[in-house]
Amino acid sequence: MHKYHCLNPIAAVGLDLFSDDYQKVEDLKDAEAVLVRSAAMHDLELPEGLAAVARAGAGVNNIPLDKCAEKGIVVFNTPGANANGVKELVFAGMLYASRDIVGGIDWCLANQNDENIAKTAEKQKKNFAGTEISSKKLGVIGLGAIGVLVANAATHMGMEVYGYDPYISVSAAWSLSRSVKHISNVEDIYRECDYITIHVPLLDSTRKMIGADAIAMMKPTAIVLNFARDLLVDEEAMVDALAAGKIKKYVSDFPNTTTVGAKGCIVTPHLGASTAESEDNCALMAVREIRDYLENGNIVHSVNFPDCSMGACMTAGRIGILHKNESGMLSHFTTILGNAGINIDGMANKSKGDYAYALIDVDTNVPEDVLAKLEQTDGVLKVRKVK
Repeated sequence: MHKYHCLNPIAAVGLDLFSDDYQKVEDLKDAEAVLVRSAAMHDLELPEGLAAVARAGAGVNNIPLDKCAEKGIVVFNTPGANANGVKELVFAGMLYASRDIVGGIDWCLANQNDENIAKTAEKQKKNFAGTEISSKKLGVIGLGAIGVLVANAATHMGMEVYGYDPYISVSAAWSLSRSVKHISNVEDIYRECDYITIHVPLLDSTRKMIGADAIAMMKPTAIVLNFARDLLVDEEAMVDALAAGKIKKYVSDFPNTTTVGAKGCIVTPHLGASTAESEDNCALMAVREIRDYLENGNIVHSVNFPDCSMGACMTAGRIGILHKNESGMLSHFTTILGNAGINIDGMANKSKGDYAYALIDVDTNVPEDVLAKLEQTDGVLKVRKVK
């Protein structure tokens, strides 16, 4: 029986795999796997027995990925599990920015004691008039799980959609509507689109990618939406452009002192994935990933090790070896197993950056001394006896 811990309780606490709900992260010494939502793990002492960490969500900024990798701890995330919730809020943001719905609601509240409010409203509504999104141009930067959903839904709302993603996956490409126009130069989106929504991960290469130069290319009526990460946008430059009337609106799901209250900014308190459905989906997906890894050795949706899967183990034994991505590693493993008289029935080996993973099926039980020899091999981070 595997033991799982949950850091920061997640919605789906009815799952049998959750042994405890933790508000703190001090004591994990008995856990083989940890489910985490927002708890910070960078200063946590990671126990030797910890095999996996699953983030119920896409972002993993709160998890020390390299530290985990060096200790042979596989970190998973749940891409796409909360995509629909974010997609829906993106369209809410578009509508809020296009039509002064917030201003209209505030006016109603301010005049709630006016006995003639219905009549007065007819005279005042012109002050909150806006534009429709149908027939407008939408630029989607990043065509992952969320970006594809946004792009596809926008075509059904009558928008002319342009998509930019030089690294689009085969799966995303198959899911993308044929009505979406593929753009090879992101600057075309900056220049041409009425709405620009960004859905890329925060990396060194994407930090502040929408900066002063990008903003200067945009139409003065352009609306920029950021439901991915606040640091993807140079928000100081954005606020300056809004104040100067060089851009119409900036919609962000990440409140901070730069944007909250600034002219032209509509800010929500990080609501993108905060739906009951999203939290359930993320928790369920995270548990399934961990369970498949602990019970079958399969890695799917890892952020620090390569994905590698051989399905359910149908042989007498299976071992998983997390190792450095160095030449000659497989020959060391096969030699050790061969010298022990252990026949290899099947093998998969995948690499990702500095790290790699070997999954090996054998036709007999692997003795502890053989496992120890494998783990003592230079470049090996951890050996797990799956079966």
